[in-house]
Amino acid sequence: MDMMLEEELIDLMTFCLQNPDSSEIDQKHTRIKEIGQEIFDDGGDDAIENFSFVLKNRITQEIEKDPSPLLSLWQGLSSK
Repeated sequence: MDMMLEEELIDLMTFCLQNPDSSEIDQKHTRIKEIGQEIFDDGGDDAIENFSFVLKNRITQEIEKDPSPLLSLWQGLSSK
């Protein structure tokens, strides 16, 4: 399940970073938030941190863009 969510997040975030003016951005952001909630519900703060680390590294390597602004959509999920 985690691998499927990871791949979906990479696709969503890559789309958002490469198409910032798309009419689909709000829909993609909503799904990113939903997945973040699923990850948090399943594994808490550690899971969010692990996913954030993996996503940042993979997306930065693959398209040379920083996904940090999209990861901020998960603010408020953490209990920290």
